Amino acid sequence: MDFTIAIYIKLIQSLKDQGYAFQTFSEFIQEPKDKSVILRHDVDKRPRHAEEFAQIQKEHEIKGTYYFRCVPQSYDEKIIKSISNMNHEIGYHYEEMDLCNGDIDTAIKLFEHNLKKLKNIYPIKTICMHGSPLSKYDNKSIWDDYKYEDYGIIGEPYFDLDFNKIGYLTDTGRTWDGALFSVRDKVESTFKYKIKSTHELIDHLNKKKLPNQLMLTFHPQRWSSNILIWTQELVLQNLKNFVKKQIVHKTKG
Repeated sequence: MDFTIAIYIKLIQSLKDQGYAFQTFSEFIQEPKDKSVILRHDVDKRPRHAEEFAQIQKEHEIKGTYYFRCVPQSYDEKIIKSISNMNHEIGYHYEEMDLCNGDIDTAIKLFEHNLKKLKNIYPIKTICMHGSPLSKYDNKSIWDDYKYEDYGIIGEPYFDLDFNKIGYLTDTGRTWDGALFSVRDKVESTFKYKIKSTHELIDHLNKKKLPNQLMLTFHPQRWSSNILIWTQELVLQNLKNFVKKQIVHKTKG
């Protein structure tokens, strides 16, 4: 079985065995190490799963970056504080263009409000857009008229990383080869991989087929050792993938 806690721990151990340093996104932006991995977590829902990931990382003496949305299914102050107390980075998973139906001036006001709310818990330095695949609005477009640097933000992965130098892999679509299902969570890169499972990802790591700098994106709600939750997520993701594949096909057309 894939997307279990057991296979996740094996992936972490493989990264450690191959000599990768674990940097938060803000650390990498400020002082990137020659061989390092950014563990990025998009907490779309089920924040307790993110807390479980954070605890595992703490036990392995590594750290990651956790992006929380400001919606009820993601935002949980107690869990955000818990994760930050484990020495992980907290960031904002913004989606204002979607929430404000493309009204950019209303969107920036909501962004300011939500960012301030999160900054009352943690000194937010980085942000990352939420893909909102069913929306016609690209949340990154808020920065067509505004600058996130004006809000003390030092980095947004889709603007501030060169993915021709940094390998990018995401579990979008419940696979590590989710281009067919990804509406916005994709990047232009010289690195092309055909990696479907976490087992294959570990094999690539052990055979040194991946670059020395990596960003791996996880959606913690997809990962579970509870067979009921695991099965529910599998069924739901298959339905989502069907819809998202139609959207991607329509966009290309």
